[in-house]
Formats: sequence, C-alpha cells, structure tokens
Amino acid sequence: MSAGDDPIVHVVDVVKEYQALRPLRIRDFRVHRGQRLALHGFDKTAAEVFVNMLTGSSLPDQGQVRVFDRATSDIATSDDWLTLLRRFGLLSERTVLIEQLTVEQNLAIPHTLTLNPLADEIRVQVHAVGLEVGLTPEILAGSIAGLDALQVERVRLGRALALRPDLLLAEHPTATLDAAAAKAFAATVSAIVSRRGMAAVYLTADPEFANVVGAEVLKLKPATGEFTSSSGWRRWFG
Repeated sequence: MSAGDDPIVHVVDVVKEYQALRPLRIRDFRVHRGQRLALHGFDKTAAEVFVNMLTGSSLPDQGQVRVFDRATSDIATSDDWLTLLRRFGLLSERTVLIEQLTVEQNLAIPHTLTLNPLADEIRVQVHAVGLEVGLTPEILAGSIAGLDALQVERVRLGRALALRPDLLLAEHPTATLDAAAAKAFAATVSAIVSRRGMAAVYLTADPEFANVVGAEVLKLKPATGEFTSSSGWRRWFG
C-alpha cells in the first residue's frame, strides 16, 4: 500500500453476509490518491457486494468503510449519498445501456434526462469523452444495439468517466472481451487513468489487463479477509 497522504478509501474489519458459503471479509484495505490496484479473489457477486459497500449503496454487517474522509454509515440523506456517488466512476456490466437510444444519448444520461434534442453544451461534453474512450462520431450517432463487445465496454467507460470522478471502480472489466479486445481496452483505460491522475481499483481475474494498466495486484484471502501483495503475482492466475 502507498504511504503518505491519508487514504481516500479505508476499509477496516468488515464482514458482509451475502449469498455465498462464507461472508465477504476485508481486514484492512486502503486506496490512496492516484493509486492503481488490481484485486484478485472476487467472483462476480463478491465484486458487486464490495463495490456497493465502497459507494455506500450498502453497509457492512460489521466493521467500517470510510471513503473521502467519512464513514459510509454517516450518510444520512439521499442527496448526501448522490453527492458522494459522483466521486466514483463505476465501470460494470450493471451499468444500464438503453438500446432504443443512440450511443451519444446513452453517454449523456449522467448529465441530463433531456435527450432529444441534446443541448449543445451537453453534446460537446459527450463527444469529448467519446473521443477519449475511443468512440468515433459515427459510433456516437449510431445505436447501442449495433455495437460489438469492445465498443460496449468503451461506452460503459465513458459513462463511468462522465462526471470526472476521483476513483474508478471496475468490476471484471474484460470478462466479455477476447484477448485482443481486452488488451486494447486495457490500454485505453490505462492512458485515461494516468492522464486524469485518478485512483483506480480493478476487480479482475485477467493478468494481462492488470499488467497493461500497471496496477499493483493484491490477492484476497477469503477466510481471513487479508490481502497479500507480491511481484510474483502471475502465479495467482491461471
């Protein structure tokens, strides 16, 4: 873990029951500003449970989750929670994309619900983030239904970045991609995270993705909730 400034995420002695043989346990997990971590040992459901706790969407049964200098248990109102949520970029297949809308309109949803027509200032923002994630004007003008798997992930990434978050949380971002597409997507994510100076947490079982994004790899020990880190991380995969 990084030293220096206070962590923007600090999870301590957390236990969360969910539909699994054992609860999710996290002994001590920290993320510092600008840090990039790849977490191994979370299946799809566990990743969702973990991300929901980090964003304050759910609370742990035991322990404490602190994000951006406050405990998630202290969030008292929906407005307060939405303000906090804006600081996270959520990259997940749980992000709903509406096939009846264009790519451009889907990318505009974090900014406005007035989608037809889009205001000029919103269109400028959408096209800027579209270019950043690798979507051409032709793709932006087209339907979600016509996209391939890589393009869909680029749209989800654009949605995650729309409000300029401080921390990117990615749940198995290459699970639907073949090797070539996963490598291309990893290169895009890595460049954006570096350029924006964001922190990032990638829950992934893809060693090549973790390598390309330059993340430190931590392996969760489910029985104890402890993380281990090693330069020999490749042995944890495969």
